[in-house]
Amino acid sequence: MSDASNSKSNRYWRSNLRVLAILLPIWAVAGFGLGIVFVEPLNALRIGGFPLGFWFAQQGAIWIFVILILVYALWMDRIERRVRRER
Repeated sequence: MSDASNSKSNRYWRSNLRVLAILLPIWAVAGFGLGIVFVEPLNALRIGGFPLGFWFAQQGAIWIFVILILVYALWMDRIERRVRRER
């Protein structure tokens, strides 16, 4: 493997790790933080008659996870197109 393609590969993986470093904490806060740790303060608010903390624990974290998968796919597609143009 040449140095140029190795450098591009390293940039690609650094970009991938940066995306993961941004999205994984969001997932952790949504799943663990909002659904478990901050459930009591969130229960003061209601969505559709249900306490917001309960909603996050049951459905909200799942919706956020699905949205993060979509964001990851679109973001990585953009990165991959940029890497292909550079080759």
